[in-house]
Amino acid sequence: MKLISAAFLSALLVSSAPALAEDLAKPAPDWDHPRKLLLQLDTDNPKKVNLILNNALNSQTFYGPDNVKVAIVAFGPGVNVLLKGSKVADRVAAAAYNQVEFLACGQTMTSLKKTAADLLPGVAMTPAGVPTLLERQLKGWTYIAP
Repeated sequence: MKLISAAFLSALLVSSAPALAEDLAKPAPDWDHPRKLLLQLDTDNPKKVNLILNNALNSQTFYGPDNVKVAIVAFGPGVNVLLKGSKVADRVAAAAYNQVEFLACGQTMTSLKKTAADLLPGVAMTPAGVPTLLERQLKGWTYIAP
């Protein structure tokens, strides 16, 4: 049932994209002008984590994976999602495989007494999560805190 629902949702999003084409800002997103989406992950609540991962997937579905860059920055309890043994490790791995960038806050990692070796494959560390959000925004990324 879940596969059917996901497939239906993906088909719905793809089918609605052309209808919204006139609403896209110029230049239209493409390889040279991708949209840049920055998502905040500050919780390990499964419902919210899945919402954030769905936001990343839905954005790639809408724009096309080559037309959008997605980065998820985790800090505080959100870092737990990116550690080995995470309940959503498979979803994180699939998103990372599909070019979603995952960044774990180094300050949170230190407070948890964790190192880069404790992170899931495809996850990188950033010195500090919130400043990373700020700096990416200053570089033109659009920040969303679901």
